[in-house]
Parts: sequence; structure tokens; C-alpha cells
Amino acid sequence: MTDKLKAMLDKQIVIFDGATGTELYKRDFFINSSYEGLVLSNPDVVADIHRSYIDAGADILTTNTYGANRNKLQRFGLGDKVAEINRKGVGLARAACGEDHLVAGSVGPVGESSYGKALTDDEVREIMTEQVAALADAGADFILFESLLNGKSLDFVLQVMNSFPDLPYVPSLVGEYEPEGCRDYIARLIAQIQAAPHQPTAVGLNCGSGADGMLSLLEVMLPLCPYPVIVQPNAGMPKNVDNRMIYMCSPEYLTTYVVRYANLGARGVGGCCGIGPEHIRDVVRSVRPLSKTLVAPRFRVIEAESPLLDPVPSAQRSKLAAKLARGEWVTTVEVTPPRGFDLEATIQKAILCREAGVDAMNIPDGPRASSRISPIVTAIEIQEKAGLEAILHCCCRDKNLIGMQADLLGCACKSINNILFVTGDPPKLGDYPFASAVFDVDSIGILKVQSRLNRGVDIGGKTIGKQTSFFGGAGADPNALDMERELRRLREKVESGAEFIITQPVFAVEPLLKLVEAIADLKVPVIAGIWPLASYRNAEFMKNEVPGVVVPDDIMTRMARAETKEEQRQEGIAIARESIAAIRHAVQGVQVSAPFGNVGTALDVLK
Repeated sequence: MTDKLKAMLDKQIVIFDGATGTELYKRDFFINSSYEGLVLSNPDVVADIHRSYIDAGADILTTNTYGANRNKLQRFGLGDKVAEINRKGVGLARAACGEDHLVAGSVGPVGESSYGKALTDDEVREIMTEQVAALADAGADFILFESLLNGKSLDFVLQVMNSFPDLPYVPSLVGEYEPEGCRDYIARLIAQIQAAPHQPTAVGLNCGSGADGMLSLLEVMLPLCPYPVIVQPNAGMPKNVDNRMIYMCSPEYLTTYVVRYANLGARGVGGCCGIGPEHIRDVVRSVRPLSKTLVAPRFRVIEAESPLLDPVPSAQRSKLAAKLARGEWVTTVEVTPPRGFDLEATIQKAILCREAGVDAMNIPDGPRASSRISPIVTAIEIQEKAGLEAILHCCCRDKNLIGMQADLLGCACKSINNILFVTGDPPKLGDYPFASAVFDVDSIGILKVQSRLNRGVDIGGKTIGKQTSFFGGAGADPNALDMERELRRLREKVESGAEFIITQPVFAVEPLLKLVEAIADLKVPVIAGIWPLASYRNAEFMKNEVPGVVVPDDIMTRMARAETKEEQRQEGIAIARESIAAIRHAVQGVQVSAPFGNVGTALDVLK
């Protein structure tokens, strides 16, 4: 049997549907009836729910068969209809989604015996096997075992699936913490799965205590799990807000967390109890463009019409390149372009940096999906009016390959040669969530484009007359949960033309040192990102809202201890200086951010 789920997970972030039981309850079917039996008695209602999720944009429908096992069905006098109900459940889902989407055959817990005595292990396996066989015969693309409570329930799944060696499946664990320690608990379950003869396609987390709690569990699970992870939180419990009990899980609230799941490395997202089509619709709107950033198409090399030119020697492309080539220490300051069009203040900041001996100014390109004055114009003004080299960031979000190449040629014309190539944040993370994302390529693809331009050839293989002199760099995340993927991509970036690396802001020193050691053989200079915390509130934002940034608890404690805003700023400067001192032996420079545009703080760090 072809594993269609694996193929889908390999090329995109897969979006599952939400709850079926919740939607049935909304349609006045109460809990004293068999929801699974409704596929026979009220198939149009079930089909309508499936269609609502397809209309919302889900990639996968889950059959209404969660409790369609003999033990649970017999309570409603339906114990002899296991095969019929499961077949019908698959048929309704398939009819709603067609062949372009996948159908997950849902299998929930077997439940307690209806006769007051516990089921034997053999009985549990027999009941599960009967349901799985029915779902497989009906044509489910894979089996989704939902709400596995512990190691024993997982063991039943692994044993049963040995009888179906060609059938793809996903064991999904209940998203709750174990008292003795979540990390050890998850590690034991993953080891249990790895020992199984028939390996799953992915591993899931579902239900639990809401989207917030699931985020913490996912952070623990991802580094331990060698399988793709699928996350489907429930709507959570109501919270007491000013003595009002409020359900927090609006579509926007769920989407905020789902975007974080995807950024951390989840390969599938969806919902469980309480999550409906309106939630999935909002998730789709946000995750679709995000999926492009994580699984972007690569630049396809077209054979050049004429011989490739030799690139300009790296040390001759810019002052920054020459200094790094000599093995010297470099300092740069990052300043975000203004939202308006007056660049006078930015130029004055660049002059201060030049006078302080800073080597270059970093100019971000729409950070966190914000809309600001053209970073290219900003870089030109800084170089021409402040006499300081710029490091222009070039992100792949907003323009297609033609537009990006045109910008690069413009940069070459104006001698903007230091360029940091990044994939970019999806629009949902910024103030313009309704904007479209392009992502023709990711950072690896655009690095290949600049490498070709450096040899005198454009994206279509046509000559541009002479070679450009770009000194291209790439970003790195020392705190990536999937460090294997991060290191693999870093190597691809260097192979594609990256000649220096700038990291995410560093607060925890050890992860950076490990990353530098892991890529030492590449012999590419690493410039460490440094963010001087402006306040305790700024520290909270960096810790909770900025992907790829880890602010250790001891730093949060230090920032909280400082009472006034100025004391907090000074503490942030001291922490930044300590970080530089701890990593200086391992890197070749630092990029110090100017928090909220305050270059004085950045320069104080470098004194």
C-alpha cells in the first residue's frame, strides 16, 4: 500500500480537520446516542460536517469512527455492525474529499467492559484488530489511533499493527504531562515505538489541555522524536478572567499557537474536541504561506548560454569581506528601517556607528513581516551619506524570482555587496496578515541565484555582461529544536554560496558553541547575533514571541531584579557584554541589535 501520508508530509505542512463529535452536538445529537452510528442513521449530517472541513481547506478528513469498536457499539445495540459502520465512515469521508485529499481511519480507545469486568489483553487486541481491518478494507489511507493514554495503550497499537505490515498508521498520544516528568515519559514512549517491527509514518499529539499546554509538550517532544509530529490540540478549559469564565480558543487564538507549532517543526496540525471548521479555516489561511517557508521549491539551475566567468575573489568584494578573510574581528549593528520615508535619523545613527569603529550596519528586510521603507534604498543612503558599509538582508517572502533578481542587479549597480539571504517570516506574523506570500524559493535557492550572478549568468542562463561581487551570507538558529535539519540546511547554504553566517540573538551560550563546533569543517566565519535587552518586558517578548530565541530563566531573573527601566537597560547591556566575552573565542564577530532603534545601547555593548 502506498504511504500517501508520508508523501504529503514530505512536501508540506499537512492540515487535518477538527472535531466531529463537537459538530454533531451542535446539530442537536446528544451524548446518549451513538455518534458513530449516525453514519448509518444520519449520513447526510456527517457528510455535511466533512464537507465543511474540506471547504475550510483541510488536507485530511478523519472518519467518524472514533468509538466504532465492538465494545463501545454494543452499548447502543450496534455491536454487530462494526464492519458496516467503519466502511460507511470511510465512504462518507471519501465522498466528501475525493482523491486529492486523504482519509484517516479514526480508532479511539476500546473503553471499559460493558459488563463490569475488565477486558483481557487478548480481547482488547481482538476488538482493535476487527476495527482496523474494517477501515483498511474500506480504503482508509492510514489509521489514526487517537488519544493513547499511556505506554500500555500504545503497546496494543504496535502489536495490532504487526498484523497489517503494509498499512500506514499514526499513534497519537494524549497531550498531557506525566507526574514523574514529561521528558522521561515521552522518551520512553518514543523508544517503545522505535522498537516496533512495523514503524509508523508519524507520531501525533492530540486533545490535552488546550493549545497553550500542547506547545510546551511539543517543545519537549520534538528533539526526542525521529518521526514527523502531528499536533491536534483541543479547545481547552475556560479561564477565569475578572471573575468571568471565558473560553479562550477563538480561531485567532488557536492559529497563533498553530503557527508556533509549525515554526518549531510540527509537520501536521489540526484540532480535537471543540475545534470546528471556523478554526481550521483560519489555520489554513495562516499555515499555507508558512508551509512555503519550510518546504520552499529550490532554484532550478538552467544551463548557461555562455561560459561562466570566474568569480571576483571574496576578499575583494567589500571591506567586510576583506576583514573576515584576514581573520579579523568584526562588529556590526542592526537597525530596522523606519515605517515612514524620512531616513535622516537612520543616516545619523549610521554616522555614529562609523565614528565608533563599527564595520557595517545590518538592514533587515521587513522583519516579522512588517512593511517599511525599501531596505535597498536605506542601504544606498547609508553607504553614500554615512560612509558606512551596509549588510542588506534579502528575504524571499514578498517577490518572485524575477523581482528578486532585479533587486540584486540594482544592488550590484550601487555597490551593495554584503547581503544576508533569509527565507523570511510569513505575513501572518506581522501587521498585514491579509497580504500574500510568494516564496518562489527559500534562502538556499536565492543563494544559488546570487552565486550564478557572481559568475555573470542570470536565472535563465543568460549572460549579464560581467559578474557581480556579492558577499553572500546566511542565517543560523543555534536553538533549533530539529538541530539535524538546521545543520543540514546550513551545509546546503554554504554549498549554495553562503560565505558568512549570522546567528539568531544569543542568550544561552552553549547552543551557539555547539553549532560552531558542528560546522567547523566548513571554515565559514560566524557572526553571533547579540540583542541587549531593553527591559524585562522586552525580555518576555523575546522569550515568548520570537522564534529561534531562547532566554534562560537566570537572565529573566536578573532582568526582573532591576527595578527602574534604566536599570533594566543597563542590566541588558551587561548581559550582552558577558555573552560576547563567553563566545568571542569561537566566532569572528558580533551583530548587535539596536533595540527600538537605540544605537546608543548597541554601541555601549561594544565599548
